[in-house]
Order: sequence, then structure tokens, then C-alpha cells
Amino acid sequence: MISDSNVAPLYGERVRESLEKAGYETYEIVFGAGERNKRLSTIEVMLEKLASFSLSRKDVVIALGGGVTGDMAGLAASMYLRGVKYVQVPTSLLAMVDSSVGGKCAVDLSSGKNLAGAFFQPSAVVADMQCLHTLSADLFRDSCGEVIKHGVLKDPELFDELLSHPLTEADYRDSDLARIVARNVSIKRDVVNADETEQGIRQTLNLGHTLGHAIEAASDYALGHGSSVAAGLCCVARATEKLGWTEAGTAERIEEVTSAHGLPTDTALDHETIMSYAVHDKKRHGATVNLIVPIRIGEVEIRTISIDQLAQVVDLGCGVTL
Repeated sequence: MISDSNVAPLYGERVRESLEKAGYETYEIVFGAGERNKRLSTIEVMLEKLASFSLSRKDVVIALGGGVTGDMAGLAASMYLRGVKYVQVPTSLLAMVDSSVGGKCAVDLSSGKNLAGAFFQPSAVVADMQCLHTLSADLFRDSCGEVIKHGVLKDPELFDELLSHPLTEADYRDSDLARIVARNVSIKRDVVNADETEQGIRQTLNLGHTLGHAIEAASDYALGHGSSVAAGLCCVARATEKLGWTEAGTAERIEEVTSAHGLPTDTALDHETIMSYAVHDKKRHGATVNLIVPIRIGEVEIRTISIDQLAQVVDLGCGVTL
């Protein structure tokens, strides 16, 4: 079982006892919580520990935690013995609706986020809504960025529900959250099933991420992933609407639902800094970048643009509402 220093004290013992009752011999690896530890050096420590436990290909790695833990445990499982089975047990809303689904496992490099990794599918994903009860209000709010993204991407009804009844309102029951998590999972599942290794349509899941990843990395990961994606999505929508690529009024609706969840709709970062990170993004292809453009709520397109056009998007969309 691989977990971080925040989640292990909350759920580690309960999961271990459950596994041991089922007849499993268990070992635990706990690493320091936070994006800053999402590095190859941490993976090396994990691999050495897996080897010290004498794990075989018949054994299973369990990722217990949020998105960072899922990425780290998944990548370690993909590398150890050239691949052992692993199970995702996401404990944050962000991990439940996004990172635990689809088989992407990666670590960050100094040049940017998630630049070293693999596609490696988990054997199962187990999401328990009760885990959200121990999530701080700030982390829950941050998670909502990816939920909003899925609504813009493919589900106008989900978007409208989020606009009229933000997830951050206290009257959501576990059954309501389970329904919304399941809808998000189904959206991502269908896209991943059609394009597992991101050669085409799976790129649409990167809506908001080209600028979002740049904002996140430039903040030295002080701003959460969901918040960064929300800001990146708003910035892109504003710019692409001005360029005539996005239906009029779409950016305002995206800003409205983002604000309703207490998430940022813009960034104060200078444009040169944003570009310095954005050009190292995985979506760059030589002199071009594949930008995911919201056409309207529920519809997006993959638009290949030049680096100069990306700079224009940054100029038109970032730092214009502050």
C-alpha cells in the first residue's frame, strides 16, 4: 500500500486491517505529501522498497490517496518488474473524478508537470464518498475545477446543475456526490476507451490544462491543480471568444460557474512566465501546440496553433479581469 503522510494516518490502518482479514500480507510505503515530492527521486525510493518486500508479479500495489499518490504508485507499479497490478483508491474528489481514471501515471520534471510517465491502467478503482468527509474545504473546492471542466467538455446538464447548485454548498449528500462522481467517470471513461494513449480525442480532456499547468507550475504548485485548471479554462475561453473561435457568451458562463465555486477565473502571473512554462507542455508538437478550445458548453475542438498564436491567447485571456 502506497500512501502519503496526510492520508496514511487517516485510512492506512483501516485498509491494512481489511486486507489482512482477507488473507493478504501487507506492506506500507508512506512518502511526504505534496506535489513537490512528485519526482523521480521519490519513485526510486518506492522501487527500492518494493524490491525489499520481494514483491512478485502476482502481488498488487494499492494507491491510497489523492492524485499525486495515484500517479506515483501507478508509475512505480508500471516500472517494478516491468509492471505489476495496482488498484486506485482515491480519497479526494479530484482523484475520484479525474486522475484515478484513465491510466495516466507521471512525475514532474523541473521543466514542467507530468513530463515523465506512462500509460498504465489500474485493475480497479474504488471510490468511497465517505473519504470526502475528511477533505478540507479548500481541497474540496479545488477539486471542483475538474468537475466544471467535464461539464464544459461534454455535459451541458452537469454544467447547468453546477451553475445553479455549486458543489461547495453544504447540502450535497453522499448519494448526490456519488451520482456526480459517476457521471464524471463515465465522461472520462468514454473518451479514454476511444483513445487510450492520447493520439486524438483524449487530448480534449486537457481542456484548460495548457495554461492551467503553466499557472500551476509557475506558482511552484502553491495553487492547486483544480484551481489552476479552472483559471486556465477561463483564460482560454476569454481569449478564444475574442478570436471568434468560441460562441459569444460562453466565457462569461464559465467564469460564472467558476466563481460560484470560489475558484480563480484569472491569473496575475506575467505573460512571459506563463509562456515559458506553456511551451514545455506535453501538448506541444515542435513549433505548434494543440489547444483545446471550448466552442460552446458541451462541445470543444482540438485546434493546432503556432507558438505565436498561443502567446496571443495568453495576452487576450490572462490578467485581463484583475
